[in-house]
Amino acid sequence: MPWTGRTALVCRSFAGPGSGPVPNRAATQNIHLETDRLVLRSWELADLEPFADMNADPAVMEFYPSTLDREESYAPAQWIQQSLDDQGFGFYAVEAKDGGGFIGYVGLSSVQFDAAFTPAIEIAWRLAKPAWGKGYASEAAKACLDHGFNVQGFTEIVSFTTPANQRSIAVMERIGMSRDAGGDFEHPNLPAGHELAPHALYRKIRPSSS
Repeated sequence: MPWTGRTALVCRSFAGPGSGPVPNRAATQNIHLETDRLVLRSWELADLEPFADMNADPAVMEFYPSTLDREESYAPAQWIQQSLDDQGFGFYAVEAKDGGGFIGYVGLSSVQFDAAFTPAIEIAWRLAKPAWGKGYASEAAKACLDHGFNVQGFTEIVSFTTPANQRSIAVMERIGMSRDAGGDFEHPNLPAGHELAPHALYRKIRPSSS
């Protein structure tokens, strides 16, 4: 569940649900990836409520600056789908093939702040708590890495989180990312001295066979 800082910056920059948060999938590119158990797809209107529920869950948002209320969740969903439409990659809505609808998001994005390692493409995820412990984050993230390297042609993908977020660090290691301790940094979108500001940086280089 790496934190990019984008939610804090973007969620108040739109009018909210009245501005037409997420178009129906029929009105967007039907972008998707698939794994054995998951579908990674464009966002739908029906995703907004479970997305907001996830963002309001203190357990999910433990390593973010705060939970989000419903209105604060709508604008990031707009931005996410627009990025998918414009770039052909982004944060996909994730659902399990065995049913249940939206369980979170996983995907790739350009890092939106300045640091020693930027410009860079990051991989990030956020899943609802009922989806934890099933290997879904790693499964979806591996598909996104493959897409990033073999379809988008990225040569390196990074990820980062506060060192206390051991669940996300375990995912980074399971998908083959390596710690770059020399690249650890203070997140510029958090106040100096904030307990979540120190971030560990992980990297994965495009495999030579890709």
